Amino acid sequence: MPTPQSRVRRFVRLAPLAVLATAACSKPAADESAPEPPVQVAADQVAMVDSLEVESGPALSGTLTAERTAQVRSQMSGTVLVLYVKEGQAVSAGQAIALIDTTVAAEQARSARSALRSAQVQSQLATRNAERAATLLKAGAIADRDEEGARAQAQSAAAAVADATSRLASAEKLLRDGTVRAPFAGVISELPVSAGDVVQGGAGGATLLATVVDPTELTLEASVPAEHLGAIKRGAQVEFTLNGMSTKVVTGTVSRINPTVDPTTRQVRIYIVVPNRNQALASGLFAEGRVTVEATRALAVPISALDPRATTPSVKRLKGGKVELVPVTLGLRDALRERVVVTGVARGDTVLLGGAIGTPTGSLVRITRADG
Repeated sequence: MPTPQSRVRRFVRLAPLAVLATAACSKPAADESAPEPPVQVAADQVAMVDSLEVESGPALSGTLTAERTAQVRSQMSGTVLVLYVKEGQAVSAGQAIALIDTTVAAEQARSARSALRSAQVQSQLATRNAERAATLLKAGAIADRDEEGARAQAQSAAAAVADATSRLASAEKLLRDGTVRAPFAGVISELPVSAGDVVQGGAGGATLLATVVDPTELTLEASVPAEHLGAIKRGAQVEFTLNGMSTKVVTGTVSRINPTVDPTTRQVRIYIVVPNRNQALASGLFAEGRVTVEATRALAVPISALDPRATTPSVKRLKGGKVELVPVTLGLRDALRERVVVTGVARGDTVLLGGAIGTPTGSLVRITRADG
């Protein structure tokens, strides 16, 4: 039979084991009660619900062109002696672009002046003869036919003066055409000739010397579906973005509408005036945008805030630092600015965007900034 002392010694030996067993049994319970760490969400994956401008209308696409473009062609044949400008250079109205050899034109002008002086002398003589003949006819000193002949010679001489004057004007114009000038203020967009090139004049095959464009006002030639024609009016605002440039939205105004529909594409051509005083835009850029036919200011969220997995329109909202799924009703959608009008959320609410929408409902979220 064990003595009391032996029982005490046995308890002392078993006590540590009991403590270990108790600790082992209680450890899982402590682990189970530990809170889950918050989900880290980047600041660019959340947005605040706010009152925003939302606009909608038919989509369009087209190319920017200069409202004023001039192809400057040679008015005379000859060799290009000097080019005063380069491509991309700004020019003022009347500024010299090129100089063409005017040796032949100068000789023609000299000959025309000489011919005019001779014709004027002949005309003066013929006029005096006609006046004398008229006096003699009144005195009965000559026959009618003699007076008529003198008068005809005076008229012929006057016609010769007019012809010589016209020839001189043409020769002097040709001489002036040797200096090619910009028709208006703009920029040289094309310069296909070089000094030393021989160019041709005349209306039929005149050589292209330069192309001048006015970059301060551009035109967007765009197409829209014909079914939207009734909603588009002259003066309507157009918003678009340009390929190859920043995502900044550019605005313009509808100035003209083509009255015919393309039978193949069922598209209508419209022309939008785009101010470009700072010359930040360039002719030839491809544009995509829309004509504004409906606009409102209301609570809106980015389109990327809509949960694609939800069976009804919903957003993931942060409330008390936790994620909750909130059904919303959609209104006007702005595809260009990628925002949509919603009801069901309040101004100032924070919603998840893009990949962050996959964060499970009920999760604790911590928003991380770029600076940590």
